[in-house]
Amino acid sequence: MQTKTRAIRLFVLSSLLALAGCFSLSREAPAQKYYVLGAGWEAESAEEAPAVADAVIGLRSPRIAEYLRTPFIVVRSGQHEIGFSQFDRWGEGLASGVNRAVAGHMLAQAPQLRVEVVPWPEGVRPDYLIQLHLTRFEGVAPEDPSASEGEAHLFASWEILRRQDGARVAHGTTEVRESGWTIGDFDGLVTLLETGLVTLAHDLVAALENATAF
Repeated sequence: MQTKTRAIRLFVLSSLLALAGCFSLSREAPAQKYYVLGAGWEAESAEEAPAVADAVIGLRSPRIAEYLRTPFIVVRSGQHEIGFSQFDRWGEGLASGVNRAVAGHMLAQAPQLRVEVVPWPEGVRPDYLIQLHLTRFEGVAPEDPSASEGEAHLFASWEILRRQDGARVAHGTTEVRESGWTIGDFDGLVTLLETGLVTLAHDLVAALENATAF
């Protein structure tokens, strides 16, 4: 019993020392930075929304790869290794940010549509539903530690469903690799990832136009 009690005390003491070390280090650590997607698009979307839309599009909550469900911006190195940025983070849940940004970019490209993100306003019944599956949304750093330039990588699959009967009217994948990321410049990385979302929105609008009557 005494041995067990002593072990518990040692564990608690070591935990407190570790925490004290973290607090000590945090005083000298760089300030944390937070980033959002689609900045400005929400207000512009509200101004551009048509009084009567050709169709109402509802964006379901994206399904995101497990390792992307973190406030830390992800950077991949090689095929299997990933790292999590310690001081550069998403300012909101990635699913919410991606949905809002895609909706804004879709509206900018097709202002005749009404694009709503889940949960859509009371009384709104979308004509079509979009389900995104986001499996890559990250920076990519070369395996060479002396390299200073990497890229942004987006990979998403998607399907468009007719709400009335659940029929799938279109599906596809979008992959975007944007070079020119200076490693360590997370503001630049977020900008390149946003460019990927513009392409994703373009693909969704094109698929809607090809599969429907509007």
